[in-house]
Amino acid sequence: MLLNLRRRWQRWRRSRPFWGGLFAILAGSWICVLPLAPLKIMLQQGVAGIPSVLMGIVMIVLGLTAWFAPPQRSLAGVLTTLIATAALVLSNLGGFLIGTLLGILGGGLMFAWQPHTVRDAGKAESAVAAPPPPTPHHDPQGAQP
Repeated sequence: MLLNLRRRWQRWRRSRPFWGGLFAILAGSWICVLPLAPLKIMLQQGVAGIPSVLMGIVMIVLGLTAWFAPPQRSLAGVLTTLIATAALVLSNLGGFLIGTLLGILGGGLMFAWQPHTVRDAGKAESAVAAPPPPTPHHDPQGAQP
């Protein structure tokens, strides 16, 4: 039973941009938690903490989007990268640079991920070995080839 559960987990994880989503969720959590930290850790306080929490929540949602809606991975990756870059300016240096770096890494991994496709080996070899025959064309001026 554990072996079957592990195989299902591996199949699920490999069928989506898992690592990109995980890094985006970690970045969003890091950026979101820092404004709630004690005052000694904070660089900003008051109303300036609201964009940090909002950007963190959006990055967490984008990471979950990459996991549960893989066709939307490109948009989620680009938005995650943009928000992580904006967090550098708007949110305690992007979570003391850790949140920004995790967000940029996660967004890049989401954007670059491609689903695994299994190709038929015989079909791929025959397509490479035999180019298609040339197609005859009609020349309206009657020139001979």
